[in-house]
Amino acid sequence: MRLFILILFALLILAAPVDAARKSSYSTPKLQKGYAKKSGGYVAPHYKTTPNRTQRDNYSTKGNTNPYTGKKGTKPLER
Repeated sequence: MRLFILILFALLILAAPVDAARKSSYSTPKLQKGYAKKSGGYVAPHYKTTPNRTQRDNYSTKGNTNPYTGKKGTKPLER
């Protein structure tokens, strides 16, 4: 029984860093509330992902499609 508990504890310790790394690199998009600009314009509610150093996962980049609206990306991929 002690061996089982020791193995289970070791597996939990080893799996924790992998799970934490997965959460940081694959964040869930958050709903950004709509708001009025100082200039009088209005920005409609939209989903926003956590900023990172790549454009490859942005909905507005060519080759990607926004899963919420079905709209295809138009911005060229910067290299």
